[in-house]
Parts: sequence; C-alpha cells; structure tokens
Amino acid sequence: MLTITDLVNIDTQAMYKIYDIWPQIARESYESVNDVIDYKNIDHIVFAGVGGSGAIGDLFSAILSKSNIHVSLTKGYLLPNTVDSNTLVVTTSVSGNTAETLTVLESAKKTDCKIIGFSDGGLMMDYCTKNNLEHRHVQRIHSPRVSFIKYVYYILGTLNSVIPIKKTDVLESLSELDRVSTKLRSDNLTETNPSMMLADWIEGIPLIYYPWGLQAAAIRFKNSLQENAKIHAMAEDIIEACHNGIVSWEKPSNVQPILLRGVDDYIKTKERWNIIKEYFEKHNICYKEVYSIEGNILSKLVCLIYLLDYTSIYYAVGCNIDPSPVKSIDFIKERLSK
Repeated sequence: MLTITDLVNIDTQAMYKIYDIWPQIARESYESVNDVIDYKNIDHIVFAGVGGSGAIGDLFSAILSKSNIHVSLTKGYLLPNTVDSNTLVVTTSVSGNTAETLTVLESAKKTDCKIIGFSDGGLMMDYCTKNNLEHRHVQRIHSPRVSFIKYVYYILGTLNSVIPIKKTDVLESLSELDRVSTKLRSDNLTETNPSMMLADWIEGIPLIYYPWGLQAAAIRFKNSLQENAKIHAMAEDIIEACHNGIVSWEKPSNVQPILLRGVDDYIKTKERWNIIKEYFEKHNICYKEVYSIEGNILSKLVCLIYLLDYTSIYYAVGCNIDPSPVKSIDFIKERLSK
C-alpha cells in the first residue's frame, strides 16, 4: 500500500501536493478574473495548443458540443482555413514558447478573426503585446499539465460571454471538486481512495475506452499516464472499438481495459458497455469501470480528470518513478530549437 513517505521521497517536485489543493486553485483562478472579454457574434472557436494546453481545448470542445458554436482543435502548426470575422482563435501555451501554437497565432494575425492568448509570459505574450492582441498572463503552477485546472477556470471566467455555460454550473463544478477531493487526496491513502485503488490495479498497458462525451478525460488520462508514469497507454472510443478494436482481444496480451462511463450515457452506448463487458467476462479478461459523477458536463469532466490524474501520480510513485521529469520531451524540444 502506498504511503505518504513514498510520495515525499519519490515525487521530488511534490506534484501530489498541488493536486491536493486543485479545488482551491480552480476557485481562486475563476474568482481572480477581472478583465472579461465581451465578444459578439462568435460562431466558431479555434482552440490552439498542444500537450497540457491541448487538453484544455479538448475539454472546451466537449462543453461546447451541444451549442451552436463550431469548435476546431488545432494541435499542430496549421490554422483551419474556415476562420473568418466571426471566429475566435484561443491560443494557449503555459510556457508561452510552444512553437506550434506560436505559428498558429502568427497565422491568425493575418486574418480578420478575433484572437486571445493565454500564457505565463514567454514569446506569446511578447507577440500579443507587440501586435496589440488580447493576452492574459496566467502564472503556471509546477508544470503545464498540472496548471490545467488553473487555466481552465481562468478561461471560463474570461470568455463567459462566448462559452455558453451557466455560472451556476461553474460553481457546481467547483463544489464537486471540493467534495471528491476528500477521497482522492494524499491524506486518504486507504482503500476508500478510488485513484489509489485504480493505480494498484494497473499492471500492464492501459487501454481506456470512453464514450464520445468523455473523450477529453480519456485523452487526458492517456497523456498523464505517459508523462507521469512513463508507460504506454491507449484510448479508444467505445462505439468505434466495437467495429474494429474488439478484435484485438482475440489474442492474449498484457493490455488492461479501463471503461470510462458517464452516469447518464446514451441508451445505445449503455448497450455497448454491457455487450463488451459480457465479452470480457466470457473470455476472462479483467477490466475496471470508472464512472463520472452526476452533474453538468464541466463537473463530470473536471472531476473525472482529477481522479485519473491522481491515479497516474499514485501509479508512478508506486513504481518508484518520479512523475515530474519528462526527459524525452526535453530531448525533442532541444533539437527543435536548433
């Protein structure tokens, strides 16, 4: 069983301590916004960002999925050619120096779209200042991926004229973060901690199945396992997997299925869950189910991401791996800058 001593000794940059106060960080970030942007007639939003910043776009895409606003996600260098005067381009880079996102920012400047950047200074802030573009300086916490919650709630506060989510829903999500935190935090390293129990279960390669509405949480979990625990991980849409990925289970492997389920999934999605569980049980394939909480889509996603991020930290420490360093990413960045 994982202990606090393990966390202290192995998590050298105390990532777990930041997660212990994620609800407080989220609330303070949302309440700190004092410069709201009132954009009019926006029918298309482009979220540009990669890595931890890209996960922010995934979450907002889910939030906006049932609105009349078209959403494009750009996790690379190219700006969609559908950008026009009714488009808002949101560029996010915690470091402010992400080459891909800076390229998108420069491309957006050449169009008549609206632009706003979020970063902790860097080249993005310099470019926005020089070109008289909207920019918000949001200080990082620990690392880009750990800063996720701060950026999400700061963007929610800043763009509340564009993102159609009620303030009551935002406040509900903050209350839910507080509530689930008592089970997930490092002061509850017991069998009542769902993050720790899921971490203890993982032995092979996690394959995360998800319904479309929870894609943001699944991708984030995959990324967190890769960055924090330094293991391979995969994510597949449950509907799509029933048309192709299910065949992979005909051959034995060390892959472990994790089913991310919404408490109110679409009735036909629930049918797929039942069928795939029947298949796993028939073939003696051990799986885990992780359910979202009840509530609005923001509450579901941030609480699920909270639980799964903790899982990646607890798993890493349980394997005697420091979750913070990302030497392979540093290797790539060093060569890209040459």
